[in-house]
Amino acid sequence: MDFSGIIPALPGLWNGMLMTLQLMVMGIVGGLVLGTVLALMRLSSSKLLSNVAGAYVNYFRSIPLLLVITWFYLAVPYVLRWITGHDTPVGAFTSCVVAFMMFEAAYFCEIVRAGVQSISKGQMGAAQALGMTYGQMMRLIILPQAFRKMTPLLLQQSIILFQDTSLVYTVGLVDFLNSARANGDIIGQSNEFLIFAGLVYFVISFSASLLVKRLHKRLAV
Repeated sequence: MDFSGIIPALPGLWNGMLMTLQLMVMGIVGGLVLGTVLALMRLSSSKLLSNVAGAYVNYFRSIPLLLVITWFYLAVPYVLRWITGHDTPVGAFTSCVVAFMMFEAAYFCEIVRAGVQSISKGQMGAAQALGMTYGQMMRLIILPQAFRKMTPLLLQQSIILFQDTSLVYTVGLVDFLNSARANGDIIGQSNEFLIFAGLVYFVISFSASLLVKRLHKRLAV
């Protein structure tokens, strides 16, 4: 085993890591926003909104993320062409970001919904007694407490997304893993670069998991 080629390749590997982190952050932010909206729809008294959100969650939780990425990359341009009548290239990066947002939204929805339901109904009744609207009650009272309780779960799901970003190799994006694989193939050290990439993923994911456990204990006090 010869790991000497890793140090000269570090700038390229770092660029791949930046791509991975960018995909993860954008997927988390977009997924959390959409997931929160879906959670409120599922908790709505309207059966239509609740059923639509439920169908969305059940669908995306029943298919693999790789299929979602591939579908957005290959099928969405055809759909846009059918709608607009013009070629509308989506691009690998955009298709992956949208795929991560929509896929993770299904999981964030269930986390947010559980967090909201963990807040006692007495607080909702008190907010209504004070004359607050539904939006004010959620924004000022319920969601801040719910997000505090579900922060460890949100971070845990973010760690999973960090690992899942490696699937973007299927559409040609050069993330950290794809960068490591390419550099290893060029200099004939594929095994060494893949082992190094695995160690990096392990260290980051394990360290983040320890932080999540520590945060969970602190928030539970």
